[in-house]
Amino acid sequence: MKFSYAIGVDLGTATVLVNVQERGIVLNEPSVVAINAKTGKVLEVGERAKAMLGRTPDSVEAIRPLREGVISDFEATEVLLRTMLDKVCHGFWYKLFKPAVMVCVPSVISAVERRAVVDACRRAGMGKVYLIREPIAAAIGAGIDITGAKGTLIVDIGGGTTDVSVISLCEPVVETTLKIAGDVFDDTVIRYVRKNYNLLIGSKTAEEIKQVIGCAYPRPELLKMTVKGRDLISGMQGEAELDSEEIRAALAEPVQEILESVHSVLEKTPPELLADISETGIIFTGGGAMLHGLAKLAGEAFNLPSALAEDPITCVARGTIKALAMPEFTRE
Repeated sequence: MKFSYAIGVDLGTATVLVNVQERGIVLNEPSVVAINAKTGKVLEVGERAKAMLGRTPDSVEAIRPLREGVISDFEATEVLLRTMLDKVCHGFWYKLFKPAVMVCVPSVISAVERRAVVDACRRAGMGKVYLIREPIAAAIGAGIDITGAKGTLIVDIGGGTTDVSVISLCEPVVETTLKIAGDVFDDTVIRYVRKNYNLLIGSKTAEEIKQVIGCAYPRPELLKMTVKGRDLISGMQGEAELDSEEIRAALAEPVQEILESVHSVLEKTPPELLADISETGIIFTGGGAMLHGLAKLAGEAFNLPSALAEDPITCVARGTIKALAMPEFTRE
């Protein structure tokens, strides 16, 4: 179906991305809402709200309304979605023509949650509202033709969940979702540094460690990084020097759980589709999939071609816009 004005939204646990037809991705902000804990009033949304994490007084609460791939706070999710759409749809033409919107939602979502997403979009002035499951959108955004019978294996690692899905004819044939993804990687790093260095670091520092020296497969050269936090013995500022090998060892357990989920899906995949996957391999998407060497580790573990999609963070958002042009996803 062809729409005059179309918008795609990747409603993720960690970030919200908005893709506008013919303009590309115009917004990429954290999925965080800051509220007054006493009155319930929304103070900030997105980047400004994230900056408040760990820095707010007791009267201000910075929350992430999506947790582990599900909507944990309906009202905050609605505010988040409505605010993000308002940021990009403030012109006269948008209000006049009411754009169609395709929103990516978690694989596991209830009817009530689906309704909350649709209502939030309509309150933001959208016209037709369509929903698409995350691994489907990721595959489309990665440039894979999912309309045919050929099987494709997608491993989409977001902030809250990892979706492993074998897709054929626009539908998941075998799939599983586990609550191990980017957030768990960060939490694992926080616990490791606390246990081994008696140093308390925040989630932003843990994310930086993961991105700079984190890895799932040994790096060609040992990387080192000095981080600062609160010394748990003295209570004062302290620091520690970390290296890539110790972070790889720390992340080995959650990485292994993701690989075990891939193995479980492959075991349940029909032989015909398994033959397809032996040629096409495993496609990794999502920000969490950018952990250095993860695709290489999976390729060796399963003896399959394995690759990180181009610009994996935006795959889902790009897929939502493309899906709006596909009749398979816009039927009434």
